[in-house]
Amino acid sequence: MSMPDELILEVKDLKMYFPITRGLLKKKVAYVKAVDGVTFKIKRGETLGLVGESGCGKTTVGRCIVRLYKPTSGQILFNGKDISSLPENKMRSYRKNFALIFQDPYSSLDPRQSAGNIVGEPLKIHNLVKSKKDYQERVEKLFQSVGLDPSLMSRYPHEFSGGQRQRMGIARALSCEPSLIICDEPVSALDVSIQAQIINLLQDLKEGSLGLSYLFISHDLSVVKHFSDRVAVMYLGRIVEITTPKKLYNNPLHPYTKALLSAIPVPDPDIEETRKRIIMKGDVPSPVNPPSGCALHTRCPIAIPECKELVPLLRDVGGGHEVACIRVK
Repeated sequence: MSMPDELILEVKDLKMYFPITRGLLKKKVAYVKAVDGVTFKIKRGETLGLVGESGCGKTTVGRCIVRLYKPTSGQILFNGKDISSLPENKMRSYRKNFALIFQDPYSSLDPRQSAGNIVGEPLKIHNLVKSKKDYQERVEKLFQSVGLDPSLMSRYPHEFSGGQRQRMGIARALSCEPSLIICDEPVSALDVSIQAQIINLLQDLKEGSLGLSYLFISHDLSVVKHFSDRVAVMYLGRIVEITTPKKLYNNPLHPYTKALLSAIPVPDPDIEETRKRIIMKGDVPSPVNPPSGCALHTRCPIAIPECKELVPLLRDVGGGHEVACIRVK
């Protein structure tokens, strides 16, 4: 039996650069620095929320971990084993240990396959069933575990609602009994009432006998607050702050985190009226040509000349609260 504080995933200085090519000979002229030196850890049974605005590299991090992308550099340690540069034939045996829940339940399911085949396919790929009867029983159990009626197994994706399709996606992710699930904006395409159901389902699965760990990628800070044990804030390919949701929401330290949190509406109109909004000047720089030093210095309200030269590293400022900013003491 593994210790609860044991690390299941450790990402060290992960970089993912996509080449930009021109001309008939596809000459490389530049790179999109989607992920530019990301480091974090996830303990067994923990949920780490990864937040940031669109285009900051959150999804790319998730896809690198499951090796849909082969990272440019850095390490991805899964249960202590570096999988970042494993050849594809050796990755296959690892793939059943982690799963990815996609953002869009409409495009992530094969419209030509029945619901039962979609959920059960990983069982066949990884040879986890001995007979047709065993396969049928496992798929029925998976349907029940996500609140779907097994009698729907012969139906096709277009016959399901968005919430039901996302439940199918979760059932498929659970089929190989993974220990780590990467949730890539799993509720952003759903109605608010359905979002709550899916979040509760993921929470129940985590608290059940499966002992799951999650990397929960989202741009919705209020969802992350309720679902995560720790939260990592990402800006332009780098993590700028990591701590518990309570510390992050009550005492954000990084200027970018403060600006993000100030944008969340508060239900109380009196508080909302008196609250100070922090508006970042200018637009988010291009990941093709990010600013030197701290990537935020072109928009930061507290930037000093040194911010243009120094790349701030994540450091613990007390109580496990990590921040990447030279202005934070």
